[in-house]
Parts: sequence; structure tokens; C-alpha cells
Amino acid sequence: MTAMTAPSVLSAAGSDRQRAVIDEDHLGRMTLGDRRLEREVLEIFVRQTVIMLERIAGAEPALAAAAAHTLTGSARGIGAWRVARAAEKLERVANGKSDAAALDEAVEELKSAAIEASAAIAARLGDVLRDH
Repeated sequence: MTAMTAPSVLSAAGSDRQRAVIDEDHLGRMTLGDRRLEREVLEIFVRQTVIMLERIAGAEPALAAAAAHTLTGSARGIGAWRVARAAEKLERVANGKSDAAALDEAVEELKSAAIEASAAIAARLGDVLRDH
């Protein structure tokens, strides 16, 4: 069975929400269906997200934009589209002539998306562990 047609390891109750947070088909293609690689990539994403959000907090706009740019690429890599969109928005706002309120709003949107993605990843990794 290929990664694209393999049944989801997510629980039935939470699978719709988690699919909306992490694009399983995209993740499967990016990791070539290798569950160990998938786990490693997801764990790295969560760690990197924490680091980048810490850098963004209270940072000068240029540094916030650079950290957001890093998160955009990482989020795209795993199919965390909401995180990618929020990071792109933060990068645009930080590089623009926006006021502090707009920057704060973009940071909060990214934090919210990152928390949602991290929770979905934690649930997914827990389910993968229970299946093995």
C-alpha cells in the first residue's frame, strides 16, 4: 500500500480536524510513506516552531520576518497550511510599514496556528505509537 492510499492512523473521532491541520497526503509524499521519517520530521517541526516563536517574541521586525520565513518553509514541508499562511502574513507585516498592533495580531495568529498544529502532531504521534 502506498502512503497516499494507506488508511489513516488517526483516531476516527479526531481525524477530520487533524487532517485539516496537517495535510496527510502531502506529508506522506514528502516522507515517501516512511513512518520513521514522518515522525522525525514532525518532531523537528515542533521543536523548530518553539524556537522560532521564541525568537519572534519581542523581536525587531526584521528578525521576526526572518524567523517567520523559516517557519513558512517548514510548515509547507509537512502540509501545515494554516501555519504557513500565518507565517507568510507575519513576514509581510514585519517587512512592511505596519504598526505595532498589526504585528502583534500577526504574531498571535501564528502562535494560534502553531499551537493547533503541535496538538495535531502530538495526537498523530501518539496514535502512531499505539499502532506499533
